[in-house]
Amino acid sequence: MESIYRNILWVDCLGAILTGILLAALSGYIAPIYSLPQSWVIAHACVHLAYGAFSLSLAVRRTRPIGLISTLAIANASWAVLCIIFAARMVEGDSVLAAAHFLIEGIYVGSLGFIEWNRRRELSG
Repeated sequence: MESIYRNILWVDCLGAILTGILLAALSGYIAPIYSLPQSWVIAHACVHLAYGAFSLSLAVRRTRPIGLISTLAIANASWAVLCIIFAARMVEGDSVLAAAHFLIEGIYVGSLGFIEWNRRRELSG
């Protein structure tokens, strides 16, 4: 488990980039299944790719400013809250698959943010 903690920034950036690529590539299929406009799915993919680029820029550094690690953790926590709000709104709109996606994503990024916040001094190197 300690290995995962040491490499949490890699887990974070690779997860975000992979999700962004998949959402963008499959947006035409995902949008109707989730009952969302395709542009919304593409925007979601862009958020993941931008976030993944930021977390990658931290993962590749030997030493990382603690302020940027803190920013990353806060961004994860903020996105987790938004995901829970999105999930609640999707359930109201009968998009159960989209709600499940956002709920799982919220738990995932919230967990990353929690770990990064608690280990920000270690991660700063």
